[in-house]
Amino acid sequence: MSANFYNEMYDAAGGLRPYYRDYADWLAATPPERIARKRAEGDIAFHRVGITFAVYGEEAGKERLIPFDIIPRIIPAPEWQALQAGLRQRVRTLNAFLHDIYHDQEILRAGRIPREQVLNNAQFRPEMMGVDVPAGIYAHIAGVDLVRAGAGEFYVLEDNLRVPSGVSYMIEDRKMMMRLFPELFSRHKVAPVQHYPDLLLDNLRTVAPQGVVDPTVVVLTPGAYNSAYFEHTFLAQQMGVELVEGRDLFVKDEIVYMRTTQGPQRVDVIYRRLDDDFLDPLAFRADSMLGVPGLLAAYRAGSVTLANAIGTGVADDKSIYPYVPEMVRFYLGEEPLLNNVPTWMLRKPDDLRYALDHLPELVVKEVHGAGGYGMLVGPAATKREIEDFRARIVAAPEKYIAQPTLALSSCPTFVDGAQFGGVAPRHLDLRPFVLSGKSIEMVPGGLTRVALREGSLVVNSSQGGGTKDTWVLEN
Repeated sequence: MSANFYNEMYDAAGGLRPYYRDYADWLAATPPERIARKRAEGDIAFHRVGITFAVYGEEAGKERLIPFDIIPRIIPAPEWQALQAGLRQRVRTLNAFLHDIYHDQEILRAGRIPREQVLNNAQFRPEMMGVDVPAGIYAHIAGVDLVRAGAGEFYVLEDNLRVPSGVSYMIEDRKMMMRLFPELFSRHKVAPVQHYPDLLLDNLRTVAPQGVVDPTVVVLTPGAYNSAYFEHTFLAQQMGVELVEGRDLFVKDEIVYMRTTQGPQRVDVIYRRLDDDFLDPLAFRADSMLGVPGLLAAYRAGSVTLANAIGTGVADDKSIYPYVPEMVRFYLGEEPLLNNVPTWMLRKPDDLRYALDHLPELVVKEVHGAGGYGMLVGPAATKREIEDFRARIVAAPEKYIAQPTLALSSCPTFVDGAQFGGVAPRHLDLRPFVLSGKSIEMVPGGLTRVALREGSLVVNSSQGGGTKDTWVLEN
């Protein structure tokens, strides 16, 4: 195991971390042929239930299986409690920021964030100015990406507030582990995650428009060609609510209705998995065939709740991310419990100069980028790739941020062709899902994504990454 990276399972001296001992004993006592058989069984089961994802830019209809690794990522209870406190603080802050910028803009008037960084941001929606959303909550579902680096400290890599995905894989990974290796769960007190859909539904019902007693909740999907369509269908089914496309809904007198065989039914809460631009062709992109004409007017009238709210994207933009610690101090009067990764904003001349001088050492990201695209990982890039990226940065520095190449933690992972019984360390991150309603709730754990290519720091499934079950141990 590499001494340069924090290993989730082994300490620096090569000894097992205490919370991995039972698992390691089980793994050592289990015949390799049983492990191989169960891994193959898991792949077949994932295919059978359709747990695949589409990759844009590839031939239409091509689906991939997200590789699943059976060595779990284990988090002891005290560590999770500390993470949970930091996540709650961060999501409270981001909701306060969103309410502020669409109302009094106190943080801008105080000069804590440059006004142009917010008001000129492509994700800022002037249409939301003065709109009072239920309970002041904009980000009902947040996926916060965490990485562990250095001696084991967690850092926030990015906040996902628009349409965060991946929770279905968290749930299915757990179901798969319990199905393949039920004996492991009698040896470990693993906190449950399967109740996430119930928690999500309860959360969505609490943010229904004022006066609605028994709200109708729906999941709005762009359709079957979306890369996360499996998750949309999964969550609608698990919550027991309708999965709808834009054509299934209509607006009359600023009220949203769903077409049903029994006639129109009023809709109170829409969990939308559709980007702002496509939500309403009357307000945003006129060529959108995916949205609902008049939806913004109904939303502004307060007759329907959208989760997440229109305009949340400005708070998870990578150009706003460096200011989140200052937001915590401004809105809550507290010090951040979770640290950001140090970040250079390349719109600043000094930061740009530093980044251009150190490109081979840095990770550079587009401020609007996602999915592992539009980024440079300096230490893994060729000279040609670095110089090509340098030209893109010089042409539009405001479109980029840079960060040090973190020594992301690793975890033993089954890898085809690896020595030592097919197990080798691979880098990973963690995406817990934070729900905001009357209170801030989350299931213990999250989606652990793992970079399966040797040396790779990019964990995204679109870039060849896989997933692991995340175990939070109960006391």
